[in-house]
Amino acid sequence: MRFRTRVRQRTVAGLTTLLLPLAALVGLASPASAATSATATYTKTQDWGTGFEGKWTVTNTGTTSISSWTIDWDFPSGTSVTSAWDADVTSSGTHWTAKNKSYNGTLAAGASVSFGFNGAGTGSPSNCTLNGGSCDGGTTVPGDNPPGAPGTPTASAITDTSVKLSWSAATDDKGVKNYDVLRGGTKVATVTTTSYTDTGLTAGTDYSYTVQARDTADQTGPVSGAVAVHTTGGGTTPPPTGNAVKLGYFTEWGIYGRNYNVKNLVTSGSAAKITHINYAFGNVTNGQCAIGDSYADYDKAFTADQSVSGVADTWDQPLRGNFNQLRELKAKYPNIKILWSFGGWTWSGGFAQAAANPTAFAQSCYNLVEDPRWADVFDGIDIDWEYPNACGLSCDTSGAAAYKNLMQALRAKFGTNNLVTAATTADGTSGGKIDAADYAGASQYVDWYNVMSYDFFGAFNAQGPTAPHSPLTSYSGIPTPGFTTADAIAKFKAKGVPASKLLIGIGFYGRGWTGVTQDAPGGTATGPAPGTYEQGIEDYKVLKTSCPVTGTIAGTAYAHCGTNWWSYDTPATIGTKMAWAKSQGLGGAFFWEFSGDTSNGELVSALTSGLG
Repeated sequence: MRFRTRVRQRTVAGLTTLLLPLAALVGLASPASAATSATATYTKTQDWGTGFEGKWTVTNTGTTSISSWTIDWDFPSGTSVTSAWDADVTSSGTHWTAKNKSYNGTLAAGASVSFGFNGAGTGSPSNCTLNGGSCDGGTTVPGDNPPGAPGTPTASAITDTSVKLSWSAATDDKGVKNYDVLRGGTKVATVTTTSYTDTGLTAGTDYSYTVQARDTADQTGPVSGAVAVHTTGGGTTPPPTGNAVKLGYFTEWGIYGRNYNVKNLVTSGSAAKITHINYAFGNVTNGQCAIGDSYADYDKAFTADQSVSGVADTWDQPLRGNFNQLRELKAKYPNIKILWSFGGWTWSGGFAQAAANPTAFAQSCYNLVEDPRWADVFDGIDIDWEYPNACGLSCDTSGAAAYKNLMQALRAKFGTNNLVTAATTADGTSGGKIDAADYAGASQYVDWYNVMSYDFFGAFNAQGPTAPHSPLTSYSGIPTPGFTTADAIAKFKAKGVPASKLLIGIGFYGRGWTGVTQDAPGGTATGPAPGTYEQGIEDYKVLKTSCPVTGTIAGTAYAHCGTNWWSYDTPATIGTKMAWAKSQGLGGAFFWEFSGDTSNGELVSALTSGLG
């Protein structure tokens, strides 16, 4: 098993699940005769990967009543309505029409009515008209195309009360006049440039922004993608000072080529500073928890100089290997809790079968973790499923509820005296991996989530653009808006996951490209930079001297040396991230993984001292 067993987190942007104020979805309409006093908005209320539930809402924004309504829109090929209620829905090819029922066609001034439908496929509606006019109640001009969508805004200069938004321009056949800036779907400004600073915000609060263009005929086009923003400051949630989780991953295979043993946790000083260890990984196969590497786990004999206790293992002792070393570590540092982590990048394929019978899976895990030979070593279980109802090394289609069901079964079996935790995606995009599974529902059964807020960008995109693999916040030019720590945490919190159950993730390694001439992020490359164990990846302990930092962006350092370009966290950037985590009221922080640190544990020191 290689380093990539854990760290890869490539993400394909998914479907939008945000409210789309279908100012957005305006097409070439017939003459605008009746829609100037009504609007139609679309919401995707549920998404289960291969299908979804949608809802249209018609609102009478005028001063007189409406006697009937008809909504027309287009779906891309492969997306369709399979059933509907409270409206008569028909189609012609990819064009869909919904007409009111006899009982809900009349709308008084200011009144609204909704109808819902189940859909198949992955598409979103476009070219919406309401009673032949624009769905946002604006102008529709025959023969004049509405503008296209602007680029998804990027957020910068975030303070307690303000944020600067920037976006790429929309296109129009006769010219764009201005842009509407929408906060949470509500217009807050109209500007003629491609940037806007929103002020008067509340400290420590989550916001979502989109933008739409208006052409010279005042027609509105589709809204852009959304960017999540969390203002700084606040303090309504107390920081986790004194009780913060300070967790590190120890890899079973690190004892081989890396020659990193449990004893190194002692000699580096790290064991005295952390609160928890995740031992990675146990396998998930045939719907059950299984041993990952039996030799490393409980068979390898450590010599006296390799051992935590300073005593060599013997051929006939009941337990050897990493498990015995962890037992010796706990004897020396009884405050440390150790969890056995199952899955990871390479071994996540077995979770689909596990999800089919979560009770049997939980029983198998309990039997293994609580095996009498090492039951005293472990204080619980950690699940690293990459990714439920989404794609990682392979694609899972177990459904949005499978994750919650799995966590519920584990909690029921392991009880309240054991820890049950999980590593999760940090995909903060709209319709991305966080939206694919019921993380909010599952959170009631877990002690915390390790949010893998790293590996957003890397040389798996061999030609670049170069970008920090673990950005704390968004920045102008970010390759994929939503791929930031702040976006991920904001999304989990918006779904109802308590901040105290979210841990920020730190990578003790860098990701890099070669063939790069540009110092600042955004440069082109020819491929991954050379790495000791894997191309495009290198430990912090190597990079700090081989390619020292030349700049920082979005809370993460980057380095340009020769033709190589790397991004990685340093003690300084970790300090910034820990201060941010405390301001968010998060439960603490974790890192992947111990062996990437220096021999004196300087990154662990920065993380633990930053949390207090």
